[in-house]
Amino acid sequence: MAIVAALFALDTLVQGPPLPTRLQDGLTLSISVLIESLPFVVLGVMLSIVVQVWVPPGAIERWMPRAGWARRLTLSLLGIIVPVCECGNVPFARGLMMRGFSVAETLTFLVAAPIVSPIVIISTYQAFGFSDGILIARILGGFVIANLIGWLYARHPNPDQLLTERFRATCEIVEHEEGGKWRRSAAQFFIELRAVMPALIIGSALAGAVQVLVPRQALLAIGSNPVLSIVAMIALAMIVSICSNVDAFFALSFASTFTPGAITAFLIVGPLVDVKMLALLRTTFTTRVLVGMVVTVVLSAFAIGIGVNLLA
Repeated sequence: MAIVAALFALDTLVQGPPLPTRLQDGLTLSISVLIESLPFVVLGVMLSIVVQVWVPPGAIERWMPRAGWARRLTLSLLGIIVPVCECGNVPFARGLMMRGFSVAETLTFLVAAPIVSPIVIISTYQAFGFSDGILIARILGGFVIANLIGWLYARHPNPDQLLTERFRATCEIVEHEEGGKWRRSAAQFFIELRAVMPALIIGSALAGAVQVLVPRQALLAIGSNPVLSIVAMIALAMIVSICSNVDAFFALSFASTFTPGAITAFLIVGPLVDVKMLALLRTTFTTRVLVGMVVTVVLSAFAIGIGVNLLA
């Protein structure tokens, strides 16, 4: 919260409009992001409990390929049958790791799931159809980026170093939890909510504050440039923190101003590395992992955006 206060203080010194108005706007946006995300987080926690407590040991694993690349490929398609918003995917992914899936496999699922979700595909089609290849580029781009990130982190010599100490401690608690399934489910529900809720609140506050403080006129001024428009929309995607289920309709409002490649980059980056999502991911993965994810996603989305602009 100190970061949010510092942003408003700096904006007051630089721009000077009435602070109460911006505070109210920032609070409204923060609450909107929080309300939009909360149901999906709870759903993700419940799915995580189902995977950890109620699905019999080996029931999932026996259907998975043995080769690492094939397992990651399969998990990158799991979002098709688990259509949860990106916020809910975090607790679900934590459940997968507690069950024994590797960090690389879980990251592959996390990156791909919010883009291959049928809800996201349908909403993107409703917004853009097949015009300029935006829909196809979003689906294929997200799928490729997910497997690229999975491949990169699968090469890490010590995967435990990619996880926070707090998450490793949570795994120990869950592993030694005793009692029946209902008792374990209740305990796990509160453990997961306690882990992700502070991050969700902080991420929502940051998203609201930055939306108020970043002048959109500056973004619109460079919207027609084939390169700068992509950079601007990537920055916007990381700031606004809109649910992947509806972000296509938000992006549609920029379609007449920004290039197709910029719109595509926005639709790829937003569900993966916006400020709210990074705050949630930080409950599980180290800062170093998140930096690597951001760099990989942003550079890949930029290259895909350039390709869409050249072909459009």
